[in-house]
Amino acid sequence: MVKQKFSIKDLENLSGIKAHTIRIWEKRYGALEPDRTDTNIRLYDITNLQKLLNISFLNDNGYKISRISKMSDEDVIKLVNRISASKSDENRAIAKFKISMINFDEILFESTYQKLLSEKGFRDIFKDVFIPLLEEIGLLWQTKTINPCHEHFITNLIKQKLSIEIEKAQNPNNYDDSKLFVLYLPPNEIHDLGLNYFHYEVLLENYRVINLGSSLPVCDLENILNLHETIIFATYFTVQPEDIPSYIKEFEEVICKESIKELWVMGRKHQGIDKSGFKNNIKFFDTVSQAILQLQY
Repeated sequence: MVKQKFSIKDLENLSGIKAHTIRIWEKRYGALEPDRTDTNIRLYDITNLQKLLNISFLNDNGYKISRISKMSDEDVIKLVNRISASKSDENRAIAKFKISMINFDEILFESTYQKLLSEKGFRDIFKDVFIPLLEEIGLLWQTKTINPCHEHFITNLIKQKLSIEIEKAQNPNNYDDSKLFVLYLPPNEIHDLGLNYFHYEVLLENYRVINLGSSLPVCDLENILNLHETIIFATYFTVQPEDIPSYIKEFEEVICKESIKELWVMGRKHQGIDKSGFKNNIKFFDTVSQAILQLQY
């Protein structure tokens, strides 16, 4: 079901504008026109949300709220479109993607994506737009501004685009055969978007990749060991494993019998874990971007 009404906290989370500022803009400048419940709680419709996102965009581009408030809604939209057309604007694209997510609007997602694609390559789109968008979505989910349906909708659309680019990047005739990357997720881990993006980046560096997908026990990885002398296993911890030190110890015992077998662990779940007792061939990265830098080193 499409969400039709938003609290002022929802607007704060979606726009990045503090609730206190929204109230001031509403009271002093008439920027928004919320409905109110019987208990006088503000409720905003999708039109108010879209207007606030436009106002936020113009404000970020140097326009004062006092000036914006004197413009008609039509003039605001025209100015937003003109500024968006005059430069590559990641924030505007992120705002549109969030609107498409809230309304389950695949057409808006596609038109926004195609406009970005006309201005920059997929690599830059993912780093400059999709990664910040996904970070915001994580916050929106945690604050219950959105529910899992919204998150699944937008991440699956991003996965579709990523799958297309992975296929384009595959070039078996030019692979650097000095090492093999084996990608997988641990048991009960299904969040594969970060790992799949790393797959794309490894292909751009011309290395061969075997992507084994989600929820794979360590013991099953033994079947890969004889495929190549130098293998880098790469995984991404989002919600699993629950006991990371025990998991790494099992991996070391089963897989890392030779120093040329490495494990690269991405994701933030491992933060705060004491890593001093792990072997040197276990490498940790908070983000995919950090792993990419290591990849290019």
